[in-house]
Amino acid sequence: MFETKQTSKGKTTYSVEFKWRAVQMYIEEGWGYKRICQELGIPCTKTIRLWVKRYHEHGRKGLEERRGTSKSPFKGRPRKKECSLEEENRRLKAENDYLKKLRELARR
Repeated sequence: MFETKQTSKGKTTYSVEFKWRAVQMYIEEGWGYKRICQELGIPCTKTIRLWVKRYHEHGRKGLEERRGTSKSPFKGRPRKKECSLEEENRRLKAENDYLKKLRELARR
């Protein structure tokens, strides 16, 4: 009925529908965390608490899988080509400042 997957590191991932059902059981039906875990076969009550918290903060969108979806430009594999001259200029200035500080520390 609901989809669960095992990752290569042995962790289980649950579908949004599965998480939504667990959150509904807690909020609408008044079930306790332990009872939901027993019913759905989830090993830890902390998982349900986290889903309920994310649901209250972000709605149903908070139940979507976020692992591996970084929005930071500094994460992941470095770009082969800089986006703009301004970015390259900033990077080179920071590199210069770093090297100046390193040289100053070496003198001491």
